[in-house]
Amino acid sequence: MSPQLSPSEEPTVSRRSSVAASAGVGVFAAVIGYLLTYLLVASQVRGAAGDTVAEWKAVAWFFYEAHMIDIEVSGQIGSFAGMSTLDLIAQSDTASATLLYVVPPLVLLAAGAVLAVRWNVTDLGAAVVAGAPVAIGYAVVMGLGAVVTESTTEASALGIEASSSIAPALLPAIVLGGVLYPLVFATAGAAIAAVVGTR
Repeated sequence: MSPQLSPSEEPTVSRRSSVAASAGVGVFAAVIGYLLTYLLVASQVRGAAGDTVAEWKAVAWFFYEAHMIDIEVSGQIGSFAGMSTLDLIAQSDTASATLLYVVPPLVLLAAGAVLAVRWNVTDLGAAVVAGAPVAIGYAVVMGLGAVVTESTTEASALGIEASSSIAPALLPAIVLGGVLYPLVFATAGAAIAAVVGTR
């Protein structure tokens, strides 16, 4: 007969595997956030984007804006260049677009809470250890996403070159959206779950 482990003798999750799991949850949270954004604005994007911008890129721009990240538009005609920002959510004509601002915080709160419940976190120190590494996976997705969602167009007429590009601002995408959002909200979700779990 094999010896049975008592609950106190069961192996605990190692720190390295908990960081990896939290980072994986960060990737999953970013994907869930994007999919929820798609559900809220896809109908509007289909009509507005047309054939010039891929629908999935335009939805991603709304997702980045929901993290307070500017969508930069840069253009150049000959030797003249300029830059501006889009405010897609404010210019949206659907009420559901305003809900986008709560999507990232809610998804990250839930991600932190799930980790805390899964690992039976009961104190705030352990909640930070569970929730903070979510930023690793989330930052990777936000950084890569800012690069792959760039849309560029080029044209030439009468020997004059023209080009334009639209993309989320890369540094804020990584720092604000990828690191600060999950550090605050995933850690808060883990802490809330820890406090509720001890009652």
